[in-house]
Amino acid sequence: MGTLHIFDMDGTLLTGTTANLEVARQLGTLPELHALEARFSAGDIDTRAFSAEIHRLWRHLTPDHVTAAYTAGPWLNGIRDVCADIRARGEHSAVITMSPDFFARNLLELGFDDVIASRFPPLPFTAPLDPDDVLTPADKVRITEQLRTRHRLPLNRCLAYGDSMSDAPLFRHLPNTVAVNADHHLADLAALDYRGNDLTEAYHLARTLLATP
Repeated sequence: MGTLHIFDMDGTLLTGTTANLEVARQLGTLPELHALEARFSAGDIDTRAFSAEIHRLWRHLTPDHVTAAYTAGPWLNGIRDVCADIRARGEHSAVITMSPDFFARNLLELGFDDVIASRFPPLPFTAPLDPDDVLTPADKVRITEQLRTRHRLPLNRCLAYGDSMSDAPLFRHLPNTVAVNADHHLADLAALDYRGNDLTEAYHLARTLLATP
């Protein structure tokens, strides 16, 4: 039977950091981004307002900046191997992230079947950002359901991997979940908890859930 593997990116595949932080390092805008993150953590702005602010802040962002940020990122080991094994089994993999698509879509070259992220205008930004193109935590459930329907799979054939409370709606929705280097808030919601730097280990742990009646 087929299986759908849903991966978060920031803090999960990309360890201890986020796409936005890595881009900010390249542009020299870390102080501004930290200030935005503080406002987000305090509840002063939501994901859509946050994205609108980075769209304004990074108006001179180029594809070369993004490539450098992606290449320098501290990724989990074994991502390509996991994608290859999923594909060899006739299963499906997807990344769902609220981070910008101009960064996340680089993951397609590692072998993910789908990468769904907040959609930004082409770089460098000359067009406005559509707030409706920015994903929220609830969208992770909606998109997972779209993928599950496409592949005609029951809930118990879906596996989710995540690290933060932005993954909580999806972890509450699915029975088979793996917290990857997560704090206790998400780990307490997860079926399994993985600590380490190798996605193959988390993946093999996740597969044990499929054998559970």
